[in-house]
Amino acid sequence: MAGPIRFRRSTGSWSEGRVRDALHRPLDRKFGADLEEPGFSPPPGYTARRLSMYNGDFALFAWEDSGAYWLGNTETPETLWQTEKYTFAEAPYPVTRWAQRELLADLAESDPWLAAHEYVAWFFLPVLFSKDGRETTRRFFHEHASGFPDATREAGLTFYDDLLSRGDLDEHRYTMASKLGTSDRLDPVRMRASMAELNAVKLLGDAGHEFVPEVELGSGHALDFRADGETLVEVTRPEPPTRRRAGTPAAALRDTVGNKTTTQLDAHDGAVLFVDCSSFRDDEWASLRAERPGVGYRPVVVYRMRPDGSTDGYTHGSVPLAVASVFG
Repeated sequence: MAGPIRFRRSTGSWSEGRVRDALHRPLDRKFGADLEEPGFSPPPGYTARRLSMYNGDFALFAWEDSGAYWLGNTETPETLWQTEKYTFAEAPYPVTRWAQRELLADLAESDPWLAAHEYVAWFFLPVLFSKDGRETTRRFFHEHASGFPDATREAGLTFYDDLLSRGDLDEHRYTMASKLGTSDRLDPVRMRASMAELNAVKLLGDAGHEFVPEVELGSGHALDFRADGETLVEVTRPEPPTRRRAGTPAAALRDTVGNKTTTQLDAHDGAVLFVDCSSFRDDEWASLRAERPGVGYRPVVVYRMRPDGSTDGYTHGSVPLAVASVFG
C-alpha cells in the first residue's frame, strides 16, 4: 500500500528532452500519458510540466539548474527510484505552494463539494491524492458525514473545517492526515477511529491544553498525545451497539476499552483514556450519559461531539486535564 504523496528530489541535470525521454516516454508506454503545461505558473526559476495518465494518475515535475522535484500518484519512473522523499513542509515553499495550487484546482474540478471546505481540502491533500487512498478518502467524506451518525455531509465537513482552521495541527499534517488512510479499501470503522484523534484535538484545545501527537515511548508503545508536556492521552472510539455484538452502550465501551488496557495503557500508569462516543446516536448516548458507567479503567474521559461543535461527557477517576469544563 502506497503512503501519502510526497515530493521526490532529483539532484541531476534536467532539460525538456530528458523529461520526455526519462519520464514521459516510460509512463506513456505503460499507461498512456500526456505531457502538458501546468495550470499555474511554476515556482520562480523553475520550468514545470504535468503528466496526465489515461488511467487517472498524475505527476507534477519542476526543475531548475540545481535539480528537480517530482510529485505524483503514479508509478515512479526508474530514473527517480533512488531519490529522497520530502513532505509538503520539507520541500521549498515556492515548490510546495505551486504543487498544492495544482492539486486544489484538480479537486475543485472533480469534487467541488470537498474543495469548498478549504481547510479540510488543504490538510488532507496528501491522502486525497495518494495512489491507493484517493477514492476511499473522498468516499468517506462524501458518504459517511466524516464519521458522524445522523448528520449531513455538509455538517461533518463544516465541523472539521472549523477545527482545522485553528492551525493547531499544521505542523503535524502528514502524521494526522495519514491516519485517515491510503488504502484502496473503504473501511469506515477504522476511518471513524482516525477522526477520533482530531476530535481529541478539539477537546484538548477547547479546554486550553497544549499537546503533541504520536508520542513514542521507551516502552516501545506510541500513545496518541502528550498534553501540557507531561500527561499522556490515548484515544479510542467504540462502535455503537447497533454495529457490534455488544447489546448495550455500556457493553460497547467496555469491549473497546479492554483492547487498550491490555496493551498501551497497562504499560503507562496514569495515562488518561479518552473514549470518543461520537459514533453513537442520540438515544444511545442519552442512555450512556444517564448511566455514566465505568469502563474498567481510570482516569477516563467519556464524551460525544456533534457537528454543531457541542461536546457532552463525563469522567471517572482523577483526570489531570480540565476537559470537563467543556462539557455542556
